Amino acid sequence: MPNEPDAASSPPPVPRADTRYGFDRSLVGLKRRLIQEATVAIGMLEAALDALWKLDAPAAKEVRRRDDRIDQEEVAIEQECYRLLTLEQPFARDFRVITFILKVNSDIERVGDHASSIAKIATRMDPTHPPKWPTALVDMGQRVPVMCHSLLRAVLDEDAHLAAQIIAEDEIIDGLEKRLFEETQDLMRKDPREIHNGLLIYRLGRELERIGDLMKNIAEDVTYLVTGSIVRHEAKRQAHAAKNHGTTADAPPNA
Repeated sequence: MPNEPDAASSPPPVPRADTRYGFDRSLVGLKRRLIQEATVAIGMLEAALDALWKLDAPAAKEVRRRDDRIDQEEVAIEQECYRLLTLEQPFARDFRVITFILKVNSDIERVGDHASSIAKIATRMDPTHPPKWPTALVDMGQRVPVMCHSLLRAVLDEDAHLAAQIIAEDEIIDGLEKRLFEETQDLMRKDPREIHNGLLIYRLGRELERIGDLMKNIAEDVTYLVTGSIVRHEAKRQAHAAKNHGTTADAPPNA
């Protein structure tokens, strides 16, 4: 009796054309839903910031009500991803696409959460005593939404080059968040009446900085989707390598 082929070494089954067509349509539909979810979350962020600058409590409350839609869509997208993983058993790039959607879906939901938090802070500000917004916070409030829109283009176009620019932009956001801490300290030191606003202002900076981190995470996922390379922690590894190289070079020779 001839030897049967080893199942472990057998190539994956080739899907029928009609099955492949249906699977491709499902993937396209999932990616479209992800983009729509992200568009809603970014719109929430922009509306929350607009309500903040204007100290418009009713508008801020409306932003918070929109967060439920993001939560529901996140669950629906996740369930569809699991359905495809279970029933279709994707491999190679198809598997990468589904895992990409799963990860990005979770990060987009968190962007909605942070936008809702910004709106909540806007309702806690005293409209009769508007704060003087620190320049670092204003800069962050302008840069982060632009970063979000750039990320949306990188996802749509699967643009690894644009994703790399977004990863680099996150370092600027981190620097602004540190500067905001100093500006907020100075604000509260000069006028103790600003302590309440100062604490809220610094929290705003933290919310925006976290959204920047999420954009960086998604940009790293775009790079993986396009190239298959995992670049997460790459900057940290390079910094450690440079530091170790410098230490080795500067060390005195053995006696």
